[in-house]
Amino acid sequence: MSAHPQLSFDELLATEEVPLHEVTFVVVDLETTGGDRDGDAVTEIGAVKVRGGEVLGEFATLVNPDRGIPPSIVSITGITEAMVVDAPRFDAVLPAFLEFCRGSVLVAHNAPFDIGFLRSNCERLGLRWPKPQVVDTVRLSRRVLTRDETPNHKLGTLARVLNARTVPVHRALDDARATVDVLHALLERVGPLGVRTLEDLLGHLPDVTPQQRRKRGLADGLPNSPGVYLFRGPKDEVLYVGTATDLRRRVRQYFTAGERRSRIKEMVLISERVDHVVCAHPLEAEVRELRLLAAHQPRYNRRSKFPQRAWWVVLTDEPFPRLSVVRIPKPDALGPFSSRQAAADAVEALQSATTVRRCAERISAREPSGRPCALYELKRCGAPCAGRQSAEEYEPAVISIRDVIRGRSADLLDRLRDELDRLSAAQRFEDASVHRDQLAALVRSLDRGHRLAALTSVPELVAARPDGRGGWHLSVIRHGRLAAAGTARRGVPPMPIVDLLQASAETVIPGAGPLHGTTADEARVVYRWLTTGGTRMVRCSIPWAEPANAAGSWRAWLEKATTGRTPYAAIN
Repeated sequence: MSAHPQLSFDELLATEEVPLHEVTFVVVDLETTGGDRDGDAVTEIGAVKVRGGEVLGEFATLVNPDRGIPPSIVSITGITEAMVVDAPRFDAVLPAFLEFCRGSVLVAHNAPFDIGFLRSNCERLGLRWPKPQVVDTVRLSRRVLTRDETPNHKLGTLARVLNARTVPVHRALDDARATVDVLHALLERVGPLGVRTLEDLLGHLPDVTPQQRRKRGLADGLPNSPGVYLFRGPKDEVLYVGTATDLRRRVRQYFTAGERRSRIKEMVLISERVDHVVCAHPLEAEVRELRLLAAHQPRYNRRSKFPQRAWWVVLTDEPFPRLSVVRIPKPDALGPFSSRQAAADAVEALQSATTVRRCAERISAREPSGRPCALYELKRCGAPCAGRQSAEEYEPAVISIRDVIRGRSADLLDRLRDELDRLSAAQRFEDASVHRDQLAALVRSLDRGHRLAALTSVPELVAARPDGRGGWHLSVIRHGRLAAAGTARRGVPPMPIVDLLQASAETVIPGAGPLHGTTADEARVVYRWLTTGGTRMVRCSIPWAEPANAAGSWRAWLEKATTGRTPYAAIN
């Protein structure tokens, strides 16, 4: 047994001063196709988990970037396209890495680069970034080592100067191992300076202004409890909203070198106080954060400030319906989409599998007066505008779209897959790859819509999730909206608390649209909580079930298409 048992994430946050030998660090390194976190992709990830000088585990894999690797990058890393062609894609790797580093302090050499790639990919994939503490060994070395000791602060130079056991070679795991040695050598240097705890270490790093330090007192009155915090400005306006497992410790992080975001540093300097709302458990905190973001729209937050600005795909109400991208959904709308372009891509996929018209003009069922366009010649439209197709003849295309959106039939998806097979058989692999990605995006949006619509159609359900200490986190969900939250600590009978929560829960009147008035963000958060972490159903007013022919039956295909080991996975 280790002399220094690992602290859980909650314990780590709740401990006021965490000794460095009890902190679990995950040292990570990425290799990429370039330096643009939005335009480039990861080709390799390596990480080493350490605590008290002991290696607890390693994480390493090549990653298929789904794009070419520039020759200049190949010459540096030695990673070729042939090496990554059978590797998993990052959307399969990233969730596993987040689990590997859960509850740890992340360490990287030039951390803004590696952490920036990780965070931006979380945003792209819809994963929640866990907001870990981060230590940058570049900044630490600049604080510790003088110019006489090292000519520069490159990893290779520091590994040589500090006698690292591993030589960095621009490969992820080797560079992560070298960074571990550099980190330990630097920590030995700061120990005699009184740096004994994680908080000492973060405070010892540069870039913490005196004004930032003085604001530290704003956290003094906060409890060591889960909840939501609100930074307020000189006019009592809400500047920023966030969630925390431990309110006091999380807010104190804003006044240390661990906070490097320039806009957040600016926010801290103009803050006058920090309000808070103690929550029963993390789900309540997440939901309250979303509602406060929508209510206050704080200028220093970037996400979820406008939950009603989602995009939806609907069929118009006219004799010859067409697909349209709108803001306000109908009951049979497809969505939600975060951007208009994503919704337009779904429209393109649906149109490619049917002869539903693409023009935006209104067509009279009695006296059509238009002229056939090129799509009629290509047999992609029946030209109802010119009277070449009656409303009855046009109806099957509309029905097939309605059925796939409602989860009644997957015939339309089958037709799209047949086209994918045809392109593959003709060896038109570039076209097939584009078609595969288009179909995968449509399946993903349908699956998401079916899941959230099924959840929000349930008038009431009660669920319990283990709190990790022998008790339960309890939630009352009404139409996908959190209506009440509570806890039953270890040894306390939970059912009386469940009865009380149901009796005092918020009344939720279902609204219009597929999500019955619940915002997509809240429904997603609630769905994730209900389907992970060992959550159990306690009571349910009606069965919670998805349609038999929902896109969920395509999840295995989608997994193969998006994380397959060949560029043309899921084509055959």
